[in-house]
Amino acid sequence: MAEDVRAIARAAPFVTHVTRFGRPMSVRMTAAGRFGWVVERGRYGYAERHHSGVGWPPIPDSVMAVWRAVVPDARDPECCLVNWYGPEARMGLHQDRDEADLAQPVVSISLGDDGRFRIGNLERGGRTEAVWLRSGDVVVLEGAARLRFHGVDRIAPGTSTLLDAPGRINLTLRVVT
Repeated sequence: MAEDVRAIARAAPFVTHVTRFGRPMSVRMTAAGRFGWVVERGRYGYAERHHSGVGWPPIPDSVMAVWRAVVPDARDPECCLVNWYGPEARMGLHQDRDEADLAQPVVSISLGDDGRFRIGNLERGGRTEAVWLRSGDVVVLEGAARLRFHGVDRIAPGTSTLLDAPGRINLTLRVVT
């Protein structure tokens, strides 16, 4: 699967997006599938093409096998967002709610160094819980958990030798339409 991710990055190189507040994100992104997640003129959303103009590469079979194993009744994903977390990268608490069918699950696959995943509530604020995700861990957000706020607040460099550099890759699969 790590080699499949390298192939995705060769076809659609990682991008550092800028938030709507004008700050660069600490997480670098690319994608596979029909759609990728992009930031254009301060607006977040899905696009059928990488910022370079090329279409996104297909979602690899190794990744699709995980989706089909953990959510066999779900529609096939249309987007595999690939996030690269360097040792200092973070992803603030957010909801995945830009998809048309929120009844479809979101599946997350961790590769590389451990990352502390934090999950909260359906509303912003309140108590959160944290769990360390290790390389190979899979998280499924579906049903009541589908719209919980979640994020990554720490990377533990050196806890895996899977990747060529310290850091973590998170593959997030979802149905967009």
